[in-house]
Amino acid sequence: MTKTKLFSFLLMLLAVSAFAQQKQVETSIDSTKIKIGSQFHLTLKTTVDTAANVGFPEGKNFGQLEVLESYPTDTVKKGALYELIKKYGLTQFDSGRYVIPSLPVIIDNEPYQTDSLSIEVANVKVDTLKQKMYDIKDIATVESKMNWWWLYVLLGLAALGVAGYFVYRYLKNRKVAPKEAPVVFSSPIEKATVKLRDLEKKDLLQRGAIKDYYSELTDIARTYIEEAIHVPAMESTTSELIEAMRAAVSRKRMALTRETFEELEKVLRTADMVKFAKSKPLDFEVAEDRMKIEKTIVVIDKSIPEEKEEDEEHTLAWLEKQRQKEAKRKKNIIIGSSIGVVVLLLAGFLVFKGVGFIKDNFSPTNQLLKAEWVKSQYGSPGVIIETPKVLKRADVDKTIPKEAIAVVKEMQMFTYGMQFSNFYVAVSTLSYKKPTDVKLDMLFDDMSKQWEALKAKDILVKQESFTTPDGAEGLRAYGSMSMPNPLGDGGVKYDYEILYFKQANGIQQVVMMYPATDEDAPKIVDRIKNSVEFRKQN
Repeated sequence: MTKTKLFSFLLMLLAVSAFAQQKQVETSIDSTKIKIGSQFHLTLKTTVDTAANVGFPEGKNFGQLEVLESYPTDTVKKGALYELIKKYGLTQFDSGRYVIPSLPVIIDNEPYQTDSLSIEVANVKVDTLKQKMYDIKDIATVESKMNWWWLYVLLGLAALGVAGYFVYRYLKNRKVAPKEAPVVFSSPIEKATVKLRDLEKKDLLQRGAIKDYYSELTDIARTYIEEAIHVPAMESTTSELIEAMRAAVSRKRMALTRETFEELEKVLRTADMVKFAKSKPLDFEVAEDRMKIEKTIVVIDKSIPEEKEEDEEHTLAWLEKQRQKEAKRKKNIIIGSSIGVVVLLLAGFLVFKGVGFIKDNFSPTNQLLKAEWVKSQYGSPGVIIETPKVLKRADVDKTIPKEAIAVVKEMQMFTYGMQFSNFYVAVSTLSYKKPTDVKLDMLFDDMSKQWEALKAKDILVKQESFTTPDGAEGLRAYGSMSMPNPLGDGGVKYDYEILYFKQANGIQQVVMMYPATDEDAPKIVDRIKNSVEFRKQN
């Protein structure tokens, strides 16, 4: 392990162990640097038995790279084995450093992963002597306005209060028409008989309202059954009602024949067809169904025995259940009304202030941006940096490999947040026992492999020199990647920036990561970058 790769491994401290498969596929490219739009070749080689079945990867894109051409597979015989060679022509039309991801090669139904390789795409130079250049425009200032949102909320609440008062006065003072005295029936059979007689007086069949006729007819039967033998008939389906009746008849030892159940079920099924399938029975069928309902009610009433003590307990239990259902219904109405009021208030608030106000004042990163920032020095060689929150020390002593102890003098890491969360920042420092030359531009390759071990895809990186306000020179790596969405399909895109420095025989690294859709996070990143400085060494 080179010292450069060793440093990259120590700084990331990712709790991931990559288990390497047996080397079955060799991966190579004919160039590590190309110009925009130029083609380079990716070569995959594998040596297999002559009877082996091999499937190479296919697709229009390998990660961020476009596949221009997939060449036919070459076969070279080596004794009892075959060497299969597969070539691809790849390119990219944007500058930056790209990673060819690990690709699956299927050998006898067993997947083998290729090595991931990096390719640098160089930008096209622009002749600034012929192209006219313009100065950067000054930042436009926006006229600040007083924050009146709380006044809008108070006005909205006051308007609701006034409206509620007038509604209350109206309901209290309005003249209510006198209600007719409710008809009191001496028994469920009497009530059902009167209701059936009233149904015929409505002339629903003469007006073609067959659906309404069957609805009222079955409601009369269900109401009678519910009141007479205490079966929850009104809210039950046809199957549930028949099953509940059989249980009640068995418990009360009522003398009902199978024919009675069959005729009742047949009428209820016909009513279901009329109400939901728009069936239209003939006139004589409607008359027969009406007679069957009346006959069933009479037969049930005659078969009901005298109430016993256990029947009374069952009745009381049924009534209590009905009371609880009604109480639950009223509770749901109250809860629904309360939620409706809250929704109306929020809707009014959004109308006055807009969605942008919520995003600007209640998003986690916006709160970090407005917080009182802390400026402190971390690690050795020390990095002075300003962050929204104080960075906490991470325990890295147990993660240092044995082979690194001989060259590493001290290693420290300080973090806020978690990787692939709302916002993550980490400062890592490492000092060597002896003078060591480390190439900063090689550090990101191993880091991208460790991100791939965490299932990161489409890793895009660009690198450029970076100078702090106090004159310290370093390297800036920035780009994006996609991580699997733990809550659903698809991926979540993250942006990142990493600053590398070499100071006082040591390496310093600042890592910042955030969701790509967050509009406030880049402002935090810029402020952190502009705050980095190093104490001058004597």
